[in-house]
Amino acid sequence: MMGNEGSKLSGLEIDERIVEVTDGWTQHSGTVCAGSNSSISVFISEVLASSGGSAVILERAAKNLILYRHPCILKFISSWKKNGRIHLATEEVKPLASVVTSLTPLQICVGLHSILKALVFLHDKALASHNNVCRAAIYVTPDGSWKLGGLEYLCLFTDLTPSYLEETRARRYEKAIPPEEDSYKSSNNAILHPTSIDQYGFGVLVEEVLHKKSNSDIPAVQEFLEISKKHLQNSEPSLRPKLAVLLNHTFFTHKFIKIHSFLVELPLKTEAEKSDFFRSLMDELTGFPENLVAMQLGALLLSRMVLLDTTAQEILLPCVLRPKLENGGNVGLFSLATYREYVVPCLLQMFCVRDVQIRLLLLAHFSSYCSSFTEEQLRTLVLPELLVGIKDTNEQLVSVTLRALADVIPVLGAAAVIGGKRAKLFSDGRPKARHHVSHKSKTPKSPNPVLPTPAPVAVTDSDSNSFAADLPERPSPDGGEDHIPTSDDETEPWSDWDVPDNTVASSVDGDAHEPSISQDQVKVDTAPVVQELPDISQLDIKNSVSSVKSHDEFDFFQDMEPVISKTHILQIVEEGTDGSGAIEISSKHCFDVNYTVGESEPEGWGEDLEDWGDMSENNTINT
Repeated sequence: MMGNEGSKLSGLEIDERIVEVTDGWTQHSGTVCAGSNSSISVFISEVLASSGGSAVILERAAKNLILYRHPCILKFISSWKKNGRIHLATEEVKPLASVVTSLTPLQICVGLHSILKALVFLHDKALASHNNVCRAAIYVTPDGSWKLGGLEYLCLFTDLTPSYLEETRARRYEKAIPPEEDSYKSSNNAILHPTSIDQYGFGVLVEEVLHKKSNSDIPAVQEFLEISKKHLQNSEPSLRPKLAVLLNHTFFTHKFIKIHSFLVELPLKTEAEKSDFFRSLMDELTGFPENLVAMQLGALLLSRMVLLDTTAQEILLPCVLRPKLENGGNVGLFSLATYREYVVPCLLQMFCVRDVQIRLLLLAHFSSYCSSFTEEQLRTLVLPELLVGIKDTNEQLVSVTLRALADVIPVLGAAAVIGGKRAKLFSDGRPKARHHVSHKSKTPKSPNPVLPTPAPVAVTDSDSNSFAADLPERPSPDGGEDHIPTSDDETEPWSDWDVPDNTVASSVDGDAHEPSISQDQVKVDTAPVVQELPDISQLDIKNSVSSVKSHDEFDFFQDMEPVISKTHILQIVEEGTDGSGAIEISSKHCFDVNYTVGESEPEGWGEDLEDWGDMSENNTINT
C-alpha cells in the first residue's frame, strides 16, 4: 500500500515547523504547489525499526484511512516512504486539543455529533471497532468540522480479542480503556460485546469536553452529561446504550445540528426534500450567530452538491455569495469581515475547479463579491483563472468571463488585465465649460510715459466719448454704421508731419479671447469726468497715431467688401474718310500709348502728357 520515494506528491513543500508531537510521529503543515496551491497535513513517523515500531503503526493507520471512507473520518490523500520514514498526507487539520478551549458549546455539540456518526458507521456498516476514542484521535478542519482519526488500532469485530487489546493497551488512551479489560484473560476468541469499548471511550470524551459547558443554552446538555457518566461508562458492558440510539437524543436534535446533518447527507436526499430544505434554510440561518454559521456551515453551503441544486441557485446562493452591506441594502448572509475570513478562502479554491457549471455560477455573482478579494488575491489567484476562461471553446463561459474582467480593471488596472502596449486613440469631444469670471478692465498704457506737471489743467467733458476707455466695445450693428475704415493698401499713408482731421479713439483691449463684460458688471457714472492733461511741451505730437486694430483680431468680412470703380469702356470707331484705318483703343490707364495701324511713325510715348491721370476721358481714333 505504501508508495516509493518517487510517488511523493508533485510540488509538495513540507514546513519544518512541527504542529504536534506524539510518541510515534510528528505532524507538519504542507503545501502542494502543483496546479492550485492547496494546504495539507503531513504525518512523519520515526525511522523504521521493529515490527511494532511507530513506523509500522503509522503505516497501519494509513491503510485503514484508505479502506474506511466517511465524511466524518479524516480524509486520506497519499502516503510514501522516504529515508526509512513513513509519510502520511491528509486533509489540512489541527489537533482537537489545541482548539477545544476556544470552541463554543454549540460547536462542541456539532463536533460530537460528527464523531458519533463516524463511530456508528464503523459499528453498523464496517463492523469494526475503533478502540481508541479520545481527544488525541480527533482533528479539526479549518471550517470547524471534527474528523475521526487515529485508526491505527482499528480492527474488525472478529479480530477484537483479549490478546489484541492487551497487545495495544500500552499505546491507547488510559482513561478510555474500559474496566472489563482487566478481567480479560489472554485469548484469541472474540469478545462478547465488541462495541462496548468505543461506547465507554465516547462517554469519557463527552465528559472531558463538556464538563465546563453545562450552563450553556443548548437544550439537554446536563441530561446528556448524565447519560455519558452513568450509562456509557457503566461498568457492565451489556448495559451501555448503543451509539446509534444517542443520535435521536434531544442534545443532537437541535435545529442547527439538523441543518448541519442535512448538508452533510445531501447526496442521500430526494429532490423534494432538498427543495423544501433550501426554501426555508435562509430564514433558519439568520437565527444563529453569523460567525458560527460561517465557520461550521460555510464550506457546506458552497459544496458542489449545493452549487448544482437548482433551488439553491435561485434562493440560497445569492444570499451566500453576496456580502452584507453596512447599511443593510442587500440580503447578504455574512458581513464583509466574516465573508473575507470564511467565505473568500472557499471561493479561491472554487476558482481552481475547471468545471463549466461551477465557473458560470461563480461569475454570475462576481460583481457582488469582487471587492471582497485583496489586490494580491485578485492578481495571483483569480486573474490567472479568468484568463484561462477566455480561451475556452464555450462561448457562454467566454462571455461571462469578459464581463468579470471588466470588474477587475478598476482594482488592478487595464495594464494588468489586458497587457501589451496601449495608446490614446480616442479624444474627448465634449465642449469645454466656460467659466464666467468678471475681469477687471485693463487701462491702456501709453508708449511714452506721462510725466506729472506742476499745474495740471482740469478739463470737464460730459461727452459720451470720454467713457470709451472704461466701457467695452459695443457690438457692430447690422448696417455697419459705426464701422471704422482702415487704411487701404493703395492709399498713401499720412506723413509723419501731417495731423489728420479726425481724432483717434481710445485703444481697445487687444485680448480677443477675453469674454465680454455684461452690462451689470459695468457701472457708468453720469457725473462729469475730470481729466488731467499734461503740459503740451512734454508730449510728442510729431507722429500721428491712426486707428489700429488689434493684431490678434481677424476680419472675417474683408473679402466681402464691395469694390467700386469706373466701368472699363472700350470704344471702336470705324475708319475715317481718309481710309487710313487708324484705330485707337480706349484705356483708362495713364501709361496707354497711341497706336496707328499702317503708318510708319516713330515709336514713342506720344504728346498727350496732359492726359496722364485723367481717367474720365476716352481716346479718339485718328482720322
